Amino acid sequence: QQAFPGCQVLIAKEGHVIFYESYGFHTYEQKIEVSDLDLYDLASVTKVTAPLPILMQMVDEAKIDLDVPMAAYWADFHKSDKHEISLREVLAHQAGLPPYITFYRKTLRPSGAFRGRTIKPFPNDKYSTEVFTRMYLHSRWRSLIYKGVKDTTLDTRGEYQYSGLSFLLYPDLLESVTNAPMDDYLASEFLSPLGASRVCFNPSKRTGLENIVPTEYDSTFRKSLVHGYVHDENAAMLGGVSGNAGLFANSHDLAKLLQMYLNNGYYGGRRYLSEDVIEEFSSYQYEGNRRGLGFDKPPLAGQSSSYVSTMASDASYGHSGFTGTFFWLDPEEELMVVFLSNRVHPTRRNRLLYELKIRESLQEACYTAKPVSW
Repeated sequence: QQAFPGCQVLIAKEGHVIFYESYGFHTYEQKIEVSDLDLYDLASVTKVTAPLPILMQMVDEAKIDLDVPMAAYWADFHKSDKHEISLREVLAHQAGLPPYITFYRKTLRPSGAFRGRTIKPFPNDKYSTEVFTRMYLHSRWRSLIYKGVKDTTLDTRGEYQYSGLSFLLYPDLLESVTNAPMDDYLASEFLSPLGASRVCFNPSKRTGLENIVPTEYDSTFRKSLVHGYVHDENAAMLGGVSGNAGLFANSHDLAKLLQMYLNNGYYGGRRYLSEDVIEEFSSYQYEGNRRGLGFDKPPLAGQSSSYVSTMASDASYGHSGFTGTFFWLDPEEELMVVFLSNRVHPTRRNRLLYELKIRESLQEACYTAKPVSW
């Protein structure tokens, strides 16, 4: 039905991978079949697999306190209406931050051409942020993005409103705490010891395009098929390393990080995070709000969700990504479901993944399957 050109599906039960398959093709031209090693753009799944494990570790080590104002770690918030909001509120999407800002539109003239001091086809000292092939962004835009987040107006503090804006700040915030770039720290502290080498930022710098699944044809900003670069425009303007998007992975290596979560912070003979911090981040935080800290949770009574099965336990948690990715973990069932696709190819207007309820059906197939013996 062309809900997506292809996908990877991985299911684990009680610590065992019981189903691991790839389907379809990279594109509807059907030239390259999806292989188990191919990398998908995780989109917002990045939020809970890149900055979040580091934040959890920092909470474990008492280097970050979730209940002090975020301004203690992000000084720009001191002189704004955000000077009192806590990291707990922000991570639970209850701080009142707006959902999103399309910063790339500020680089364009009404004609669609780039404004001055925005993009050059070759890098130099001022134009050093690689956004795409032959697209280098002026270095001032990083600070302009940060200022744009600071200058927003809080309008729903105390109520649930999903916002990705704070995740644009976490790479620099975490670097100030760990003294290492977020992508390097994630790799050294989590991905490398987990053996998850196929989880990475900016994959085209590490492997050929034939191993990376393309996403959307961007007719506005990059004016090309986005392939090997992050789909999210804000993450692209930060050089592909952001807390809101930017990670690429195949389902097998992503599952190693997720199994660590499901094992309460333990994997392969090593403890990465405490049981207490996993429980805290994966639990409901506020009355009437279905979110954990970063993680999504099953809807509460009277609420609905676009992708969580009604059979999922209240202890379960996960996240979805705009490109057509999602995972769900259910500790009560010791169940993991990973689904990676590029439903935005060739256009984000394709919403069949949602309309056909494919993700819910996949989860329900797991919950209703007959148990087996290992």
